[in-house]
Amino acid sequence: MKQINLLAELEDLVGAFKSNLMKYKKALLFLCLIVLQSCVDKKVNTVDTKSSLKTYSTNWKPLFKKNSLEGWHYFQDDGNKSGWTVKDGVFTFTSENASGEGDKSLLSDKDYTSFVIYFEWKVSPGSNSGFFWGVKEDSKYEFPYVTGPEIQILDLGLNDETLDKTTIAGGLYGLAAPKKIVTKPANEWNNYLITIDQEKNYGNVVHNGVDIVTFPLRGNAWEKMLEGTKFVNCVDEWKYCEFGKFKTGKISIQDHPGIISFRNMKIKELYANQK
Repeated sequence: MKQINLLAELEDLVGAFKSNLMKYKKALLFLCLIVLQSCVDKKVNTVDTKSSLKTYSTNWKPLFKKNSLEGWHYFQDDGNKSGWTVKDGVFTFTSENASGEGDKSLLSDKDYTSFVIYFEWKVSPGSNSGFFWGVKEDSKYEFPYVTGPEIQILDLGLNDETLDKTTIAGGLYGLAAPKKIVTKPANEWNNYLITIDQEKNYGNVVHNGVDIVTFPLRGNAWEKMLEGTKFVNCVDEWKYCEFGKFKTGKISIQDHPGIISFRNMKIKELYANQK
């Protein structure tokens, strides 16, 4: 009888131990999650965009005219492309009104090398676009993105668990994901402050005041990012490409289905006599 009681007590003790162990595990897991989130939050830096613009208060050059596309042209324009309109300094691409063959992205007339650029953008539900630099214009290149890297512009509503994180708004498309999603919903204005510094081999994106991604522009670290992406053997994807090869080139804003708007675009070149 005593043995039975001892076994019963032992079973009760084991049961209590298991129950407490599960509680401790849950508490420990919860504590770990708090610490991890704290570490993530510390890595995401906020930036006062207005203060940053004041830092570069001299030598800013506006890139948009109030009611003209002056300073810009359609990619490989043959005179038959349309889709972009300008009103009160807002550049808007409306795909259903577009005409002509081929890519209808806008390219700057001027070439740029190292710069800081600021602009605001918004997209209609389901739309996306992009900002490119280092774009070369030649009949052998089918699209701006076969030469120019892209900072993604994307409707927040398109984000889901299946989406490649490098294609979220603010990411270096296909290569580097943003540290945090800070995109505003469709039809609301967002802003980017983008730095492309060829001298320092440094690229950076501040999205709505949050520093979300930093990346190299060339060298071993750049080549490492390219590994396993479609940009490595890009001739398999497109007829001809030289992705990310050019330090100097056009900047571009992309056409895509839907309605895409840009405003308040200004640029500051970082070094004199750039080539």
